Amino acid sequence: MIGIAGTIRPLAVEPETLSRDMVVMGALTVSLFLIGYEFRGRQGRINRFYGMALLSVYVGYTGWLIINVLHR
Repeated sequence: MIGIAGTIRPLAVEPETLSRDMVVMGALTVSLFLIGYEFRGRQGRINRFYGMALLSVYVGYTGWLIINVLHR
C-alpha cells in the first residue's frame, strides 16, 4: 500500500535508512530464494524450521528498528 502512496506523493527518506534496509531485504530475499529452491528436492516448499527462522529474523529486525527509533 505504501508503494502506491509513494507513487502519488513521494516520501523523504534518509539515505542511511534506505541503504540499511536495502542490504537487509536483499539478503532476506536471496535467502528465501535459496530456501525455496532447496537443492535436495521438493522445490517451492519451505519447512517449519526455515519458516520459523525467516519469521524470527523478520520479527527481530522489526524490533531492532523500533528500538532504534525510540532511542533517538
